Amino acid sequence: MRLVWSDEFSGAAGSGPDPAKWVHDTGADGWGNHEWENYTDRPDNASLDGKGNLEITARRAPAPGAHCAVGPCDITSARLITRGTFAQRYGRFEARIKVPAGPGLWPAFWMLGNDEGEGACQDPKCGEIDIMEQVGSKEADTVWGSVHGPGYSGEQGLTKDYRLPDGRPFSDDFHVFAVDWRPGKLSFSVDGHTYQTRTPADVPGKEWIFDHPFFLLLNLAVGGDWPGPPDATTAFPATMTVDYVRAYAAP
Repeated sequence: MRLVWSDEFSGAAGSGPDPAKWVHDTGADGWGNHEWENYTDRPDNASLDGKGNLEITARRAPAPGAHCAVGPCDITSARLITRGTFAQRYGRFEARIKVPAGPGLWPAFWMLGNDEGEGACQDPKCGEIDIMEQVGSKEADTVWGSVHGPGYSGEQGLTKDYRLPDGRPFSDDFHVFAVDWRPGKLSFSVDGHTYQTRTPADVPGKEWIFDHPFFLLLNLAVGGDWPGPPDATTAFPATMTVDYVRAYAAP
């Protein structure tokens, strides 16, 4: 396949993500999952480390003037999206990521339909592809890949877990998370091991929405319905380290 878009995060230490590629999605409204974090555009929540990595860091450091819908309102983090800068239909989308460890942490690499939020296309009617979600030390050796669409979203989404064969926590090292997307087919892999494939046959009688461009997202959430809240053992700052993100065109 042909590489058509990438970010290798090769800038100077302390510099922000490339604004030609990434947009900060900010706010503290719970994000539909009763999450605790306040997403900011501050460099201490998302910056390059000078060694070829992006660091998305959750901190116990309230943003000035923050008003949070849920939680104690003293946790900041970052959510980066490519909406308006890059979107694509079909291909391979992958990232090499080291996730943080700790109860209540929720790192993710995912995609949303490019028309999300426009008119009648509210999530999940526009589609969601979760390439990687991990819920801290609640399931330290496990990540999840999921597909959400109209009539099969939330707890009814198409989802499957992948566990490291030796039981090690994902936070110990970098891993490559990818989805290979073809017409009528989505295949999820970790470190080259394909662990699930989804097709329209998985949603009989429902609309297969995965036939239009999607944009990319990277974020580190804290708290929420799935991971639960952080506790006294959750160490802050907590960092999700991203070596690269790449998108390839299908042949």
